[in-house]
Amino acid sequence: MIDFTQKLWHRRRVPKTNGLSFSRPLVILQSDDWGRVGVRDREGYEQLRANGIRLGQHPYDFYTLETAKDVTAISGLLKRHCDGTGRPACLVMNFILANLNFAKTEEAGYRELHLLPLTRGLPGHWKRPGLFEAYKQGIADGVLFPALHGLTHFCRRAVEHALSENAERSALLKTCWQAETPYIYWRMPWVGYEYCNPEKPHAGFLDSESQASLIQQAAAYFKKLFSAAPVSACAPGYRANHDTHAAWSACGVRVAQNGSGTPLPPYMDDWEILNLHRMIDFEPTQRDLPTEKYVEVAADCFARGIPAVISVHSINFHSSVRNFRGPTLRALDQLLSALEAKYPNLLYVHDGDLYEIVNQGKYKAMHRAVSVGVKQMELAKSAARGAH
Repeated sequence: MIDFTQKLWHRRRVPKTNGLSFSRPLVILQSDDWGRVGVRDREGYEQLRANGIRLGQHPYDFYTLETAKDVTAISGLLKRHCDGTGRPACLVMNFILANLNFAKTEEAGYRELHLLPLTRGLPGHWKRPGLFEAYKQGIADGVLFPALHGLTHFCRRAVEHALSENAERSALLKTCWQAETPYIYWRMPWVGYEYCNPEKPHAGFLDSESQASLIQQAAAYFKKLFSAAPVSACAPGYRANHDTHAAWSACGVRVAQNGSGTPLPPYMDDWEILNLHRMIDFEPTQRDLPTEKYVEVAADCFARGIPAVISVHSINFHSSVRNFRGPTLRALDQLLSALEAKYPNLLYVHDGDLYEIVNQGKYKAMHRAVSVGVKQMELAKSAARGAH
């Protein structure tokens, strides 16, 4: 059964504007959910099991939070993969800027949700020594590019409704929170996504004022954490509408990341935001495909003149509950090596680079300008070709 928000999503039409194609093979790596806590390592995992939750049935039962070693390992791999300009591959990391403050929420009798911004660290007994330093080192090295995901990943209105109106759901939330785990999405999809409530009585996107408030707060935390405003954003669950884009634009966001449901080329929307659609879902924790399959999809992108935008969620790099990091790094190493061998003139760029290319025809790489040709194309025709 397709829920209400999925119906809304599938009604989206091809925008009435021109798409963009590029003269060089471009590779962009995008990754969601950084900074968002899940199951609190082995201790939290065992506590949840002791309280009756049968973990181990789905990869996201092992979703936790990246460690400094995880981030350092990613950075190390990316540094080893350089394009023809000598520039290393770069991972766009979409950050959730706040986590539940479990203790304060409990103290309030669960009548109100309290959040703890990343700028003030992690909640409760969560420990990640050196993590924020690892983020910043990767950014300084040019292999990590921070972007905005949201204030929370879940819809606050949906969770508050569950707490007050549904005893079974309320009990499940409290069981998770006692173990300092906010939720496990596949078990409780009714928590929704930040800007979109999945169920009645208030199903659908939040009003424009509510979205703007959430995005302004997240952008403020982002700027405090990274000393710069976000250039790129990806809505939790890819659930974004016109109001979301308006609020992003007001906060200085210039690039919107979209999911892989529609194979559209990059295009500018009504808010002069560059929209990027993901083309390759590289998720070793979910499914393990041969490298050749991913290269085939990338080849189709390059033949159409559009970037190969590769999506790889943060869970694929986690290691503290189950070692997803090792297999993912090996698979990613193989994929990037295969692309470099087949396309020696490819360029590794991030979202901010692509925005510069679209507006200036060039971007800065390794202390010099690199020119890339840009042409317009009909979106509908390009989408049809990509769907074949």
